[in-house]
Amino acid sequence: MGVPLRVVSYNIHSQRDDTAALAAVVRAARPDVVIVQEGPRRFRWRQKSATLAESFGLVVAAGGLPALGNLLLTSLRVQVRATRCQRFPLTPGRHLRGAAYAECRVGDARFTLAGSHLSTDPGERPTQAAEFKRGLDEATSPVLAGADLNEGPDGPAWATVSRGLTDAAVAADRADRLTYSCVDPRRRIDALFVDPRITVVDYDVVDTPQTRRASDHFPVLVDLLLPDAD
Repeated sequence: MGVPLRVVSYNIHSQRDDTAALAAVVRAARPDVVIVQEGPRRFRWRQKSATLAESFGLVVAAGGLPALGNLLLTSLRVQVRATRCQRFPLTPGRHLRGAAYAECRVGDARFTLAGSHLSTDPGERPTQAAEFKRGLDEATSPVLAGADLNEGPDGPAWATVSRGLTDAAVAADRADRLTYSCVDPRRRIDALFVDPRITVVDYDVVDTPQTRRASDHFPVLVDLLLPDAD
């Protein structure tokens, strides 16, 4: 039958908005894992990451400064077996970016959790997408990859990252649900991609008064069934 897993992928806008609303949004979703973009990446980042995780009722699995603000959080239901971080090549004058990965287990199911946030520069994104895809391809268990791609499904970086994976929104027939911006929703630039062996049970972009206060992006909430380990 598979092992259920609830995932949130969320660009939290560097916690510049209503942090009480942010915590309430995530707690209400009751996720097993949260893939965070724009998490703590500077001074006291470890403490800030732990405080953020605690506000969600979760713990830090991987990321933070070594992944340039990409942060993976899990519930105690999830066993984290190994982690790694990746930094993309720096374009002079641009923002340094990267990705975070965690090899996890829930019950009899193993999976690789991954998160990234690609550049706002269309000239820089394809190289970053290729680097992220290389990191995903190194996984030895089914992948769950959440990302703010800063472009829509018709873009080249999106095509690179999604190759061989399932776009959860498309699988759930919810690709019309826009993720950015909360003030004027007009684009789907936030996505969750999963290994084809993983079943997408449900998908939502949570648009409520509370999520509109919590960040400039809406959270992506997905229910999955993971395949049992062989």
